[in-house]
Amino acid sequence: MDVEMKEHEVIHNSLQNGPPHEALFLVIAYLPLFELLSMNQVCKSLRDAVNNDILPWLNLVVNTPLNSRISDDILMKITSKANGRLRTLALINCTRITDDGLQSVIEKNPHINKLYIPSCTGLTPEGVIRAAKTLAEHNHSLTSLKISGIYNINKEHLKTLCSYLDVKSRNREQQKQQRRLYLALKYFSTYAHEKNCPPIDVDVCPKCDEVRMVFECPGERQCQLSECRGCYLCIPRCEDCGKCLEFEELGEAACADILCSDCWVKLPKCSFCNQPYCNQHAHREHSLVGSSGFVCDVCHAKFVNNSYD
Repeated sequence: MDVEMKEHEVIHNSLQNGPPHEALFLVIAYLPLFELLSMNQVCKSLRDAVNNDILPWLNLVVNTPLNSRISDDILMKITSKANGRLRTLALINCTRITDDGLQSVIEKNPHINKLYIPSCTGLTPEGVIRAAKTLAEHNHSLTSLKISGIYNINKEHLKTLCSYLDVKSRNREQQKQQRRLYLALKYFSTYAHEKNCPPIDVDVCPKCDEVRMVFECPGERQCQLSECRGCYLCIPRCEDCGKCLEFEELGEAACADILCSDCWVKLPKCSFCNQPYCNQHAHREHSLVGSSGFVCDVCHAKFVNNSYD
């Protein structure tokens, strides 16, 4: 604690005694939105740098912790900093954004080529289609669209959206090689591996005929089923490796996710219930004093906390 307090005091004094270090101005363009808005309140020099530089605002990604707070008006205010030159708009689980709010941003920024709006439940299929149509009418290329988690999208909606996507410019052979892998699509990174991902993240499931995220196995040798292409409701998949599983082979995890037997064996287990966390939820492990093991959330609440009462 003493070291942290001294570091904080040094930073505080440096800001009071002089301008910020030049290195801070170099990283502004690479900061996430939350940190970017925070830098805006540090001092006048950084505020001017953030407001006068258009580069940090060309690719806007709104996720936690801002996604639960952002509204149509706030989104319009933030996107206006791009001066109509916004390239990427990623709204991750922004439930307060409406069709009209999205459309207003699209009309002000006709050069958007990547539109990511997964789990924005305030949007409707009609609103998404209107936004994609507006971008197409501006003779611009919408190359990537992510809409998983938006309710009531059917096959007709999907067909219409695909007609507005600029997929002709992509090499046909490259499109054939693109596979819908579970981990790559479910836990997508906004910028990483875009060339390996399909232009739209949903498809018609061959099992249930519904429009959802459809996945394939990461490798043919790992495939357990003869026809394993399907949505997450039709075919269970390992949370760590993404391969398909038969219902008899499902491994229990402390986080209630599904694991294959190979991944289940490799992962460390809770010292009480002998269940592992998948890698996605490993941060929920509670360390044990004097031991290299850990305790899961349930066992920690049931046994460890009760021992102190």
